[in-house]
Amino acid sequence: MDDIADTLRLLQESLRRFVEKEITPKADPWEAQGFVPREVLREMGRLGFLGLRYAEEFGGGALDARATALLAEELGRSSFGGFAITVLVHTDMASPHLVNAGSPAQIRKYLPKIISGELISAVAVTEPDAGSDVKSIRTSARREGGEWVLRGSKMFITNGALADVYFVAAKTDSAAGSKGISMFIVEKGAPSFSVGRKLDKMGWRSSDTAELVFDDCRVPAENLLGEENRGFYAIMKNFQNERIAIAAMAMGEAARAIEITLDYVKTRKAFGAPLWDKQAIRQRLSMLSARVEAGRQLVRHAAAIDAEGRDCVKEVSMAKAYCAELLNDVVYDCLQFHGGFGYIKDSAIERMYRDARVQTIGGGATEVMLEEVAKRL
Repeated sequence: MDDIADTLRLLQESLRRFVEKEITPKADPWEAQGFVPREVLREMGRLGFLGLRYAEEFGGGALDARATALLAEELGRSSFGGFAITVLVHTDMASPHLVNAGSPAQIRKYLPKIISGELISAVAVTEPDAGSDVKSIRTSARREGGEWVLRGSKMFITNGALADVYFVAAKTDSAAGSKGISMFIVEKGAPSFSVGRKLDKMGWRSSDTAELVFDDCRVPAENLLGEENRGFYAIMKNFQNERIAIAAMAMGEAARAIEITLDYVKTRKAFGAPLWDKQAIRQRLSMLSARVEAGRQLVRHAAAIDAEGRDCVKEVSMAKAYCAELLNDVVYDCLQFHGGFGYIKDSAIERMYRDARVQTIGGGATEVMLEEVAKRL
């Protein structure tokens, strides 16, 4: 076995043990409180799970997209989508903006604490009128002397209330469309920056999601992240990483939903025999298992292409679209096979059913993903 395969196998075993011991049995209260406790992220940092892709000199693991896929899949197997997305936004959706575009000084300042879990990160791109259509954001940033002044709002921001550092997209040239967007580092407590509403969601309830408000928020000039007016390209680049994570997370959730359902149908009796004795149920779960394995391999294929430094937009878009839709198919049938018990609030399948719905939306709606594929056919 080659070194990377052996490393990934050991990582997977370690992650699975951690999730089974420290997450799945303990996460129910997090759903009620609406966030993952900070000490959980700090423990994940101590174990080396929060910097798998980053340089060893900062405490990272110096791995590649294959590690992202593995991390996301194992977090998805926790059955708590809110927990999984909290971690993945920190590791693979927000902090990559710092690593990919940050100056050496910016990286030295923030990255070690992000990897350790001491700082929680968030990325703020989405707005009330601009989701997948990034070029339509309205938040603005203007230069005044040695500061940038940000004005506008962001919506649906994961880790929005609890984050310590935010990577924020804003228009620095309102007339330039996608070519007028820049990225900024905004710390919690920055003047005239506030968390607006904490959003009450259908699913992912252990994920902190909020509105952010920038009311002439002032940040130092050196908080520009990367080149001025090049933020759109940074966002597009990181979308591939984000979509690999969401697709892999979906396959972890789907695999776990099938396992939970298998346990149920093999013990639940109807008409004098276990549900597992019903041919239609056995065959449906068998086909779903085959489709999940196909989805898992598609994600890993896309991650391997990314790891080689090749263009992976088509494969990643396929994986995101296919896996998110498949997850919803899986949890729909799994809830059906649980009958009335699957509809009881706070059962695992009921929670997973609610959590799954957003994954055809977040990180790029299925329709947007299919258009990306179509462009490349």
